[in-house]
Amino acid sequence: MGEAVGWWRRKSTPAKVETYTRWSFHFFALIYVASVGLPVFGQVTGQLAVWLVVLVCAHAVVCAVTASRALDWTRGRREQPVRTLWVLGAVTLAISAAVIGIAGQGPDDDGHHMAVGAVFVGVLTFAAGIGALGVRGRRRVLALVGGFAAGAALGGFPLGYAVPESLVTGMVVLVAAGFLAFTSMFSVWLLNAVYELDEARETRSRLAVAEERLRFGRDLHDVMGRNLAVIALKSELAVQLARRGRDEAVDQMTEVQRIAQETQREVRDVVRGYREADLGMELTGARGVLIAAGIDCEVTGEPGGLPAEVQSALGWVVREATTNVLRHGDAKRCTVAVSREQERVVLTVENDGMLRSSGGRGGSGLAGLRERLAAVAGTLEAGPAREGVFRLVAEVPLVAPEVVA
Repeated sequence: MGEAVGWWRRKSTPAKVETYTRWSFHFFALIYVASVGLPVFGQVTGQLAVWLVVLVCAHAVVCAVTASRALDWTRGRREQPVRTLWVLGAVTLAISAAVIGIAGQGPDDDGHHMAVGAVFVGVLTFAAGIGALGVRGRRRVLALVGGFAAGAALGGFPLGYAVPESLVTGMVVLVAAGFLAFTSMFSVWLLNAVYELDEARETRSRLAVAEERLRFGRDLHDVMGRNLAVIALKSELAVQLARRGRDEAVDQMTEVQRIAQETQREVRDVVRGYREADLGMELTGARGVLIAAGIDCEVTGEPGGLPAEVQSALGWVVREATTNVLRHGDAKRCTVAVSREQERVVLTVENDGMLRSSGGRGGSGLAGLRERLAAVAGTLEAGPAREGVFRLVAEVPLVAPEVVA
């Protein structure tokens, strides 16, 4: 039971929806057998009942296989299952003909006629509804359903139905098959929508990273571009002065040296601003992002008054933990707590979605956090806290330990 729960939790939300959709159609096949096939035993006896149930079971298997391959085609994992659809149509036609043949072999009583009619209608209904998964376009689906309904109406005459009864049979198949086809199309639409939303979230994350890289690139360009241009000009001027034996060449090279040192300082400032993260801003941003993603987030504790290096290190922990919750889990609730214990600051992040990518053991992101925390003598622990809960705890001392020579 625990392995099954873990297998389900490790799936992404789109994968869960796909699994649910796929098994729903397999369950439809069981409902088909239970609602159409099994009642035959109460209406018909002997070999005729057995043959009718066997035909229904065989048709249910073909419908389940068609649904599975059609869903794979919907997700782009295989080509359109045209051959499978033709097989479904041929099997449906053959079973319908067999049912009509069985109708003429049994006793002339109401139970026999009801059983044969129910199997005939059920076969055509499920074939039309499941076949709608393998085609695209409203007109094609309507044509498919209408064709099976017309076939049901025409098939009523060999079954011995009068014209009104045949028309009623066609209408029943039209309504039932139309409803099942609509359910199939809606399930596929919902599955595709979930995958598109997940891809949009991934795209948004990549765009955020790209935007930050562009910002960093613009800052470096602003700092380096101007200064390098000045260095190039002054170096060229110094070369010309040196060739003429003028002392001003030394002054120009001294200026080049000063500008180069100033550029180094400005680059360090840019990199420092890029690397440092404000803990308060990260907590506020994390809460807003998680709530926007539909995850209930609670933040407790006061991050103010902490040293800059401590805030920077813990800010990166919050940023990475938020990314893990969004990308690698299926959390519904997340809590972030900042507390001071004696001379240490403790940051705790808990969520009820176990990590899928690494099963809670941590990956390269957590390894990078440990390196950042190690620079300020901090520690990081990550793993399951209890059933279904993942906890990340970062501890950083307020006062850096003295280094013994």
